[in-house]
Amino acid sequence: MTFAPPVPPRFAESTARQRIARIVTEGFAPANLVIALLLLIGRHSTHSWSGVGWGLLAALFCGVVPIGIVEFGVRRGGLTDKHIRVRRQRILPLALSLVSVVAGIVLLYVLHAPAEVFALVVAMLVGLVATLLVTVGWQISIHNSMAGGAVMILVLAMGPWMLLAAPGAAAIGWSRLVLKAHTLAQVLAATALGAVAATVFALLR
Repeated sequence: MTFAPPVPPRFAESTARQRIARIVTEGFAPANLVIALLLLIGRHSTHSWSGVGWGLLAALFCGVVPIGIVEFGVRRGGLTDKHIRVRRQRILPLALSLVSVVAGIVLLYVLHAPAEVFALVVAMLVGLVATLLVTVGWQISIHNSMAGGAVMILVLAMGPWMLLAAPGAAAIGWSRLVLKAHTLAQVLAATALGAVAATVFALLR
């Protein structure tokens, strides 16, 4: 049976619980997490503001361009909304985002980017491919795939104290369930899928 997420109610017509869930979902959207993670790892990679510059460059290809692709699709009417609730609509935006990330990897390699930034972008590429493969047959939560991977990568890069970010990933999963965008199995599987990107990061950094 195909899981078809319902159309969410208007914000003003939502319950307080749904409004909080909507705020969490919007604030911690995958692209926002990608950009924040790249800036944090960029800063950590050089322990200077030059690392933030590398993070911003990577964020252009891994976050800004993918956001633009989705926004363009929404404006053209080809996508339901920026969270792309309909699974079959996700394939093309993810594939185009994949091309953008590959372009970013090539540029970072040519410019000799810091190892951690380069490793993170390659990890994001692998994570995106894994998500795309799963999405072909199942409506996995991209929110939680990104959130789960981000927590694992932060722990690898900065130490166990970054486990403090784990409740944030749990809150994102809660928001997707409250909004009925995914099933519990899809949220848990997506969180576990984040380990793919984290493993690649650990091997390359």
